[in-house]
Parts: sequence; structure tokens; C-alpha cells
Amino acid sequence: MPALFLSGALAGCANIPPSVSDYGPVTSPLELVNTPFYPQERFQCGPAALMTVLTASGVNTTLDAVSSKVYVPGREGSLQSEMLAAARAAERVPYVLVPELASITAELATGRPVVVLQNLGVSWAPQWHYAVVVGVDIDRDEMILRSGTDERRVTRTPVFLRTWKRSDFWAVSVLRPGELPANADRDRYVEAVAGLEQTGHALAARDAWQAGLSRWPDDEVVLFGLANTEYALGNYSNAEQNYREILRNDNSSLIAYNNLAMTLLALGRNEEALDQIDVALTLAKGSPLLGELQDTRNIIFGTSTE
Repeated sequence: MPALFLSGALAGCANIPPSVSDYGPVTSPLELVNTPFYPQERFQCGPAALMTVLTASGVNTTLDAVSSKVYVPGREGSLQSEMLAAARAAERVPYVLVPELASITAELATGRPVVVLQNLGVSWAPQWHYAVVVGVDIDRDEMILRSGTDERRVTRTPVFLRTWKRSDFWAVSVLRPGELPANADRDRYVEAVAGLEQTGHALAARDAWQAGLSRWPDDEVVLFGLANTEYALGNYSNAEQNYREILRNDNSSLIAYNNLAMTLLALGRNEEALDQIDVALTLAKGSPLLGELQDTRNIIFGTSTE
């Protein structure tokens, strides 16, 4: 299929300072005591933290396998991008939380532990460290973490917030495909699922897009994501239905006409495919997509005349 898929539709996630006292509406004390624990080896807090949340989400893997994906020897640690990529490789949706304490506690309330990035040093001598938040005690003003070689490290919340702030409040929850985050932010969720889709895990991405559609039923980007994964899986009738739904909501979407045309071609309905791409070409006068739409028409016409 010509590459007329949505791109550049997502803005970067803004940093929103959390309220020190805002734990959100959560019953306290709350502790996920059954969360597994993997004590880190030197410099390997990233693999240990990721292994913790992957195992908690039902992934069957090993610490060596996780380490091979995220540990960067030259940096003696793990980058956030590698952490997210490794979660996707395990067919999970790594959802970067809205940077506020209430987002962490809301995930805990669903039974999901949360990976956080902290700087346990100072600005001029950073000591970057991944830990897993597994509990909160509001009355005591404390956070409970799997951290380093400590299975249960209890940290005063103001201290936790100071160390977390130094990472711009980076925190990630690992979702099974089909799960929604507790406080679902549409842009963050779309970005997370799009990342999974781009790794080629179409089945997992489809389940995630379907969950998104249950939350945002008329969202064009979510509909595109679902339609594109259905197409990738060869479920052309489902893809057709989704593209037509997009066009019912926006009958000027050149991308939807293009992708619908290619879907109809895959279904062997060549004349209908030509009709759809011709509508797009009529609408595309002066559009930068005009050339790509013409390429699509050439493909369909060439197939029809073979």
C-alpha cells in the first residue's frame, strides 16, 4: 500500500509539574505486594526495573534477555528509548504517564506497578536510577519501591518527588494490548500504540487500537490506526469498514480515500477502487499528496488491465 498513513499528528508530551500533595483519589495504604523483585547487578537497574513490570504484566522472559535489549555498556546504563522499545518487543504497550503523582497512584490502583526514572545524585553529579513504584501510604506520606537491591524501599514522598523531578517526572506503565491506562490521555495513548504498530506487532496493535476506540469512538487517528492494522493483517473487510467510517465523519480525507481504494483492490473490487481514488484526485487539486494519489491510481489501473 502506498505510504499515505497519518504521520506527524502527535505533539511531544509537555512537562506538567505534579502537585506534591495530590495523590489522586486512591485508597491508602496501597501496596502491590505480589510484584516480583529482581535485584539489580551493577549499572543494571534498567533491565531489573523493566523485567519487574514485564513479568507483572504476564510476559515470560529472562533478565538476560531484557538486559540484551536495554543495557548500553558504553553508557553503563539504559536509555529511556531502549526501555520503551524493549517493552514493545515483548508485545506490550509502554505508556508514558502524565507527569503527576496522581497518574502513578491511579496505575497502582489498577494493579500495575510503574517504572520511574530518578536522579539520586545532584545536578552536577547525576546518579540516574530506574526504580519501580509498587505502593503508596498517604497517611505516612511515603512511596514504596522495588529499587536496586532493596525489595521494599520506603521513601518519603517529598524526597521521591525531588529525585523524580530531575528526570522531568518520567514514568511508564506497561499495558497488555487491550488495556487502557487508568487516566487515559488520548495523545499519549495514540503515541504509545503507534510505536507498537511500527514495530510490526500488528495483532497486539490491533487489540490496543480497539481498546482506544472504545474510549474515543469517533477519533480519526484511532480509527486510522485500527484500519491500517486490519489491512496489515489481511482483514480487508474490517479495514474497509473502518475507512468508510472515517469518510462518513470526514468526506475530504485524501488518505482515507487512498487507503480505501487499496483495500478494495485487495478485495478484488477494482472498479470500486478506481472510483474511490478518482474522488480523491478530484479533491486533491493543489495538494502535496496529488503525486502519491496518482501513483495509487496507476497501480489500480495497471492491475485492472492486466
